[in-house]
Amino acid sequence: MQTLKTKVMPFVKIELTREGVTREQKQQLISGVTNLITEVLNKDPQLTHIVIQEINLDDWGHGGEQVSVLREKGITANKK
Repeated sequence: MQTLKTKVMPFVKIELTREGVTREQKQQLISGVTNLITEVLNKDPQLTHIVIQEINLDDWGHGGEQVSVLREKGITANKK
């Protein structure tokens, strides 16, 4: 009996709030995550898919409030 080897296609979805992430930053995320998957899981980078989805601040909530409201209060995820 012959065993078929299948190549599992890694798929990574990154969700971010829509707050001005640049094209260059997105490229760095795609490259960095692809490299990490390649190094850690030994996966073929040509079969690795990265999707970045930006979400409006009104459509993302945390702690019972919209992120848009949290931003108005000065609450961010930025390092200080």
